Amino acid sequence: MKPLVRNASLSGYVELSRSLGIDPRALMKRVGLDPVGLTVQDRWISGAAVVRLLELSAAAAHREDFGLLLAERRRFSNLGPISLVLREETDVRSAIAFLVRYEHMYNEMLHNRLTEADGLATLKVGFSPTEPMSVRQAMELAVGAFHQVLREFLGARWQPLSVCFTHPAPTDPSSHRRFFGPVVEFDQEFNGIVFYSSDLDVPNAMSDPLLRTYARQYFESIAVARDTSEPDRVRELIGALLPTGRCSVEQVAASLGVDRRTVHRHLAASGETFSSLLNATREELARQLVANPRRSLTDISGLLGFSAPSAFSRWFRERFGCSARDWRTRQVTEQYAVERDAEERGAVERGATQGDPR
Repeated sequence: MKPLVRNASLSGYVELSRSLGIDPRALMKRVGLDPVGLTVQDRWISGAAVVRLLELSAAAAHREDFGLLLAERRRFSNLGPISLVLREETDVRSAIAFLVRYEHMYNEMLHNRLTEADGLATLKVGFSPTEPMSVRQAMELAVGAFHQVLREFLGARWQPLSVCFTHPAPTDPSSHRRFFGPVVEFDQEFNGIVFYSSDLDVPNAMSDPLLRTYARQYFESIAVARDTSEPDRVRELIGALLPTGRCSVEQVAASLGVDRRTVHRHLAASGETFSSLLNATREELARQLVANPRRSLTDISGLLGFSAPSAFSRWFRERFGCSARDWRTRQVTEQYAVERDAEERGAVERGATQGDPR
């Protein structure tokens, strides 16, 4: 299937488009993206559609710097879960290396490389669309976003030795010079940022040694391999779409940049169906949510994508053999029994220790 990117790659897109007098909803629909779904930051969408959207938006707004203007609106948190780890890395080198290593966790179209030679570090940014298309705006957005990350670590006054783009200079390069400084160059051999290697050794002022281990453990628990299987990708999308109430094979196919028949074909090759993955994902989430007595069953119904609580009740009884309320009561009772047994064992062990003549 085609490479995907997180919805967060378009963070700030709607606001920027409106400020430039263009209609973001119309342009998104033109490339097959759902404007409503954009609010779900961790949802995955077609990378090719995002690239086309940025080019169309730049043309509609008559702004060659559209991608760069979007990069200005980037926040550290737009990277998603990986940002939690980056904040706790000990220095800039480990943070950037981590960002490059796990690029597939936020953008499957990116192929970046960090090299060092003769006291210089070069962060090369590469794009690999699956079809011929202009990537100028997407490239400027990506390089601009990396520049923002480096400044997050090195300070607002930090400036690289050069910022390179393979495409020609815009008619008016003032936005690029304002963003990158006078070091921006066009018609170069690669896209990326060149700076001193010593910048990579700068300690991360945001890092907390006590939190670093926890951040790494959390990320590793959710990290997916670069060669994630198609059922896994569909399962991820189902989990992201369920709370929106718009989870369907059509929506998943649109996010993957293919048609529904392609989704069915890939799942069938793995012995799965969309319905089997939908039910399995719902069942896994239901076990977590229903077990929490602070969650109302009505809220849980919505989080699992059911149109009404009655539909959720019927589904739950079919899958679990009892009502959600009865299942919750049994779980709470069992948990109470486990905790009581643990307390009793602890009391016995404490008594035995206190009575030990040694």
